[in-house]
Amino acid sequence: MDKPVIVGVDGSDPSLRALDWATDEAALHGLPLCVVHSQAWGWYEGYGPAFGVDRSALRVYGENVVGSAVERAGRRAAAVKAYGELVIEDPAAVLTRMSREAFVVVVGGLGAGGIAGLPLGSVGLVVAARAQSPVIVVRGDERHLRRAFGRITVGIDEPEQARHAVEFALREAEPQGAALDAVHAWRCPAGEVADHPDHRADSERHRALAEDTLTEALQPTAGVEGAGEVRRHVVEGHAREALLDAARTADLLVVGARRRKSHLGMQLGPVNHAVLHRAACPVAVVPHA
Repeated sequence: MDKPVIVGVDGSDPSLRALDWATDEAALHGLPLCVVHSQAWGWYEGYGPAFGVDRSALRVYGENVVGSAVERAGRRAAAVKAYGELVIEDPAAVLTRMSREAFVVVVGGLGAGGIAGLPLGSVGLVVAARAQSPVIVVRGDERHLRRAFGRITVGIDEPEQARHAVEFALREAEPQGAALDAVHAWRCPAGEVADHPDHRADSERHRALAEDTLTEALQPTAGVEGAGEVRRHVVEGHAREALLDAARTADLLVVGARRRKSHLGMQLGPVNHAVLHRAACPVAVVPHA
């Protein structure tokens, strides 16, 4: 059986945008769509019910959220087999668990209980950090959500670590005929020191190494039919700024993520945090392994 696209919904506008993206994603790849609503969502994001809450009313509300979401998906893409699941469990935990059998997990950029001023809700951040499948956090304006730019951007670090991100980006670009923009940022320490005696030669060496890294990382794209143009971008500077700049005119930004065994501390690196909180377009976080 094909692995489904899984999307978390909580009734908020950001989650409905995520639902629309997930529906398009399922249609694009010919996959089923699983719509998940957790009745603990609001509690997890920072607010809880008053004492004496009517649990039967909560269940009816949850069923309405799921039913409305499945109906919305059906109206958007009739060919997609959409079904819903209502759970009473920590939403980040359930989406992380379900990611083991998912093609991709899709979440909104900010949940209904999100904290003002925080561009990414806590559920989305935890799922992006811990899921075993790729996770797409849906951000951006209507142009990005309509995939109007016709380009997928993938951030490249080390070639072996970037392999899964490149393969995922290619898989996204291929059915759309979208261009694939590969971005690798490099820095020359000597060039950042005033009056360094050999900074020019050192810069040329670092640029050449960056070109080699990009060439090796893009080997999976060689000879793939159906995908659009593969464009290489070797950028001097910080990776986060290079990726945020590229995201302004991309339908999707794809980054790799190293999964840590510990659940303590930061689970994603500073570059991933920056793009998840600030990118202008949806962001896909792909585990290295």
